[in-house]
Amino acid sequence: MTTNMLSLNNLKPNKGSIKKRKRVGRGNASGHGTYSTRGQKGQKSRSGVTNLKRLGMKKMLLNLPKVRGFKSPKPKNQAVNLFELNKYFKDGAKISPKTLFAVGLIGDAACLVKILGQGELKVKKLEFISVKVSVGAKAQIEKNGGKVIAN
Repeated sequence: MTTNMLSLNNLKPNKGSIKKRKRVGRGNASGHGTYSTRGQKGQKSRSGVTNLKRLGMKKMLLNLPKVRGFKSPKPKNQAVNLFELNKYFKDGAKISPKTLFAVGLIGDAACLVKILGQGELKVKKLEFISVKVSVGAKAQIEKNGGKVIAN
């Protein structure tokens, strides 16, 4: 006795819902050879003619301003200079993107943060967690007894 139980191995699309793609230009035996369903001569039969050009929209497309340049999908580092840390943090503070966001030095705690070595660090023994640090900044931090923990 067979049951018509639905399972992954007997799933099929509805009848008529799948239609084969028309393969043109594959010889006369295919039924779409010689002119490849384009008819004879004329602009529409030639290659490289878009539908927009045939509809008279090419002039409009050429008049539109182009988007120039390149925008990287990778997020940019949010920069924080050492002299800015002097105002907001005391000796022995732990600095992470969350603490920098809390004091308003960065705009988003989820994005990458990099500490740059501009200015002089007067605060002692700072601990940096989940933050990128430039070479110059790292030298100043370690000179003041701080440490950088990379996560």
